[in-house]
Amino acid sequence: MIIREWQAGETADPAQLAGLLLSSVQDGASIGFLSSLHHTEAEDYWQALAAKLGVELRCWLAISEGCIIGSVQLAPCGKANGRHRAEIQKLMVHPDARGQGVAAKLMQQAEAAAQADGRRLLVLDTDADSLAAQLYPRWGWQHAGDIPGYAASPDGRLHATRYFYKQLTS
Repeated sequence: MIIREWQAGETADPAQLAGLLLSSVQDGASIGFLSSLHHTEAEDYWQALAAKLGVELRCWLAISEGCIIGSVQLAPCGKANGRHRAEIQKLMVHPDARGQGVAAKLMQQAEAAAQADGRRLLVLDTDADSLAAQLYPRWGWQHAGDIPGYAASPDGRLHATRYFYKQLTS
């Protein structure tokens, strides 16, 4: 498996990206989509994301045997008073590739890039009842708090969102 940054202007296989997003949502990932997500909507999402690469966010892809099996995004804060921080967004690992350390490697890459860019604080949020909420503390993330009824899961039920932060050394 390799982790590589998806650079602005590069193309990535839209069908594979859509498949990653759809499989993650169907498996219950709380990443901003409902289970009614269609393949064309998933492809549109990735196309819109590609237009933001290098400007508003960075994205890394995990690739194994030519297949995209995971991704993570880093969104630097553009506000004048927040240029020291960034947000981790939409960590996804294909259900068939879970348990192989893909998520940890994606997070390590995003954290290292944030630190290299001079970011000293990272934040993220996830479903409070998810497996991810159990993994982030193992990777050194601190629980900041929960907000009840914050986001709908893919099946439409409201769930609490758990916020985490990680301070990076400069």
